[in-house]
Parts: sequence; structure tokens; C-alpha cells
Amino acid sequence: MREIAMDTAFGALAGLRTGRDGAPRVLALHGWLDNAASFVPLAPYLGDLDLVAIDLPGHGRSAQLPPGADYSFIGAIASVLDAADALGWERFALLGHSMGAGIASMVAAACPQRVERLVAIEALGALAEVPERTVARMREAIAAQRALRDKRLRVFPGIDSAVQARLHASRVPGSGLDEALVRLLVERGLRAVEGGYAWSSDPRLTLPTLVRMTEAQVENLVAGIECPTRAIFAEPAQPYLPDDLRRRRVALLPRGELVVIPGGHHLHMQQPADVAAAIGDFFAVPRNADAATG
Repeated sequence: MREIAMDTAFGALAGLRTGRDGAPRVLALHGWLDNAASFVPLAPYLGDLDLVAIDLPGHGRSAQLPPGADYSFIGAIASVLDAADALGWERFALLGHSMGAGIASMVAAACPQRVERLVAIEALGALAEVPERTVARMREAIAAQRALRDKRLRVFPGIDSAVQARLHASRVPGSGLDEALVRLLVERGLRAVEGGYAWSSDPRLTLPTLVRMTEAQVENLVAGIECPTRAIFAEPAQPYLPDDLRRRRVALLPRGELVVIPGGHHLHMQQPADVAAAIGDFFAVPRNADAATG
């Protein structure tokens, strides 16, 4: 995959691209604290696609949001559309993993005129919250924001030490990534500083979300995704999205289907051939075919 950069309203977006002009256009969105390298293992198995994996704002080699701005799924919609605009893509498909799948769900629901197809891996919709937790969540998030101001950036003497830190952090339970896969993410997620290397990701990404949708709102969102959608999940299910809940959400899709594969949360990196087989020729549809058939 070759390096690309795009100028957008908020700042520079970086990414990786493979494929050719004229092939089905697929914009890939990575998970929380990952980056575009998340799709490097999968890309060779996807066949003839114009695949662009971006570093979402605050991740990898993309710019961070300005001071005072808040990272959120809803806020990321504009960045995804800005990336598509910079590529000259009026219509395109989306491929998302985890947080990226949640953001892709929102883009597909909000902009049906632009999204042709959606493959969502290990998430569909957003993380929900019960209404009774609204005030508590806001208080916790504000307290964490204030505490972050005094936190010092960790500096690693070399890339290997950063890889080991990521291996032991277990940011997502059940990810089970081996050292080679972790290195892919880490090498793209570091920047050189005095004394070594620091994470390039914005520390504000670790803050709790101020406000979350309720499950009823998420269900309305998922039901509003009009394009053909294939949801791919690992078995066993993650605690934040148990099997009964993910099946209930997939059932709300007007044109959706569910594929379950044994594996971990990062199955698109660990088992790229299996995930590519689950995707199959889903993206290989003549452009505007879905729009023409209604």
C-alpha cells in the first residue's frame, strides 16, 4: 500500500492506498488507537479494489483536532466525507473495523446518497448508554479532561520498547495480536521526539465520551442504513457487544446479513484470508448498480 495525504478543512489526513482507478472504491476506517496499517494484512486478499485506508483524526500520521475540540463518532462523519471529497469520490463503499465500523455506520445512515455498500467488522452502530448514566458519564468525562492537562507524554527509547508496551497494554480485551501485527500498528503510530519516540495519537482519544446514544437511538440509526450491509463478527463476542445484541442490531438492517467467524477482535489482521472470504465479491459491483435498482 502506498502512502497518500489529503488536505481537509480540519487539517491533513494521511492514509494508505492500493488498487487502481476504475476499480470499486472502498474507504477503510480503523479502530480506536489503531491506524491505517490495520488494513495492510487484509488488502492483498481483497482483489481488484481501489482501497483507501485513512488515519482518522488524531491517529497515525493524520493531524490532531485543535485545542478544545472533542473526538466523537459523530464528529468523525465530517472527516470521512472530507476524505471522500479529497479523493473525488461522490459515491463509495465503506469498510470499518470496531470504532471505524461504528463511524461507518453513522456515515451510511446519514448520507445514503453517497454510500453504496458497507462492511462492518466487530461493530455496528455506536456504543450505547442507559439514560440514567447521562450525568455520571458527563462528570467522569469532564474530570478526566481536567486531569489530562497534567499528564506527561511517555517517551520510548526505541521502537521495540513501544512494541512491547503495546503488546502488554491489551487495549482491547481479546485482541490477541502477535508481535509482528502489533509492530505494523506501532511503527505508524509513533513520532520522533527528544530522547526517542512518543505515540503520535492524540492523548484526548483516551478520554471517556461525554455523551452516548441510548440503545433506542442506536437501533434507529442501524435501521436507517439503506445500503447493502455485511456485518462480520468474531466468536466469542466482545463484552461490549454480546451476541444477542449484535444479532438484534443486524436484524434491523433493511439489506443486511451477518457472518460470524471464530477469532479475536482484530480478526481482519489475524485471519485476513478468512475475513476476505467472508467479504467475497461484496464490493465488486458495477458502480451505481445499487442506485439503479433502487
